[in-house]
Amino acid sequence: MTFRVTLHVCCAPDATIPWPALIEEGHVVSGYFYSSNIHPFEEFRKRSRDVRKLALHLGSECIIEEYWPLAWLEKVSSHLLSPEGGKRCELCFRQQLEGAARAAVQGGHDALCTTLTISPHKDVNLIDGIGRVVCEEWGLEWLPRIWRKNGGFPASVRKSREMGLYRQDYCGCVMSIRDERTE
Repeated sequence: MTFRVTLHVCCAPDATIPWPALIEEGHVVSGYFYSSNIHPFEEFRKRSRDVRKLALHLGSECIIEEYWPLAWLEKVSSHLLSPEGGKRCELCFRQQLEGAARAAVQGGHDALCTTLTISPHKDVNLIDGIGRVVCEEWGLEWLPRIWRKNGGFPASVRKSREMGLYRQDYCGCVMSIRDERTE
């Protein structure tokens, strides 16, 4: 079965494998780049530029969500000090996938997927659970994929380097910068 898919894109490098794979499966895919968790603004600019570049390369539509860091901060404020992978990340994933679901419904799409599961640093079971709940709430099909399987993450690193995409070394939020520096 093929769908009109909104692909939640966390960054261009992580989308280099999922986006073309979904297209190859026969789906019509539009990217959705969520940005409110990204800090600082210059980081947002670099990431959004390369998401647009990848969308253009693939001949796909892409929505770049407006940069509203206060919306993210309000959502996670009571868990700012939780460790990477904790409650802060859970709330952030939910906010991102809710935004993508809203965009999917507004765009007339019937399915949602995410690039988050390509990262070896993310909890795929947590992401899958949130995706299922969000899709049920919004009346969408959830396309569960663990993109890091079968060498997905190293392949995304190679592909993003071949394409000259900006590769960041943290998830995007100000707290993950802190976590990276304290390890």
